[in-house]
Amino acid sequence: MADPNWQAAMTDEYKALIDNGTWHLVPRPPHANVITSKWVFKHKYHVDGSLAHHKARWVVRGFSQQYNIDYDETFSPVVKPATIRVVLSIAASSSWPIHQLDVKNAFLHDHLDEIVYCQQPPGFADPATPDHVCLLQKSLYGLKQVPRAWYQRFAGFVQRSGFTASVSDTSLFVYKEGADVAYLLLYVDDIILTTSSP
Repeated sequence: MADPNWQAAMTDEYKALIDNGTWHLVPRPPHANVITSKWVFKHKYHVDGSLAHHKARWVVRGFSQQYNIDYDETFSPVVKPATIRVVLSIAASSSWPIHQLDVKNAFLHDHLDEIVYCQQPPGFADPATPDHVCLLQKSLYGLKQVPRAWYQRFAGFVQRSGFTASVSDTSLFVYKEGADVAYLLLYVDDIILTTSSP
């Protein structure tokens, strides 16, 4: 954690969490389940194999969550491999453009329905209140309910934008306007989009 490259990456992550309003510091409630956390470090590379940047992510240890206390439902649908093959086959045979999208910090945008407490990020504890804990307002990587919350938020957004979820695969969204069609596949926070028209 003393390496300047990793310190800069941690500072970027911490700033993103603060800017996102991810938590409020509160005194630790008696008998509360306070989830532990850790920093996860990863090198990101360019397609040619050269180092792109250092990525630090603050994650909570979801295994310390307690059912019916700080999480409930966890199931999140994932697109079926057969659906991916069919959509890519349609796109390739029709010469449609295929776009791959990755939502940056996707899980950090979801609101939580449960009351969840976690420790302050190691190395970034508030010096004025070091014994306070984070009352989460938005989700963090590692929480058991995060994939479900992200899927529900994303699905709601695309459906309000005119897409409809497929009956056979709820991670496939279809948009139709006249003769034009768009297919959007959601795999956790990765998206494949192909359209018959620019």
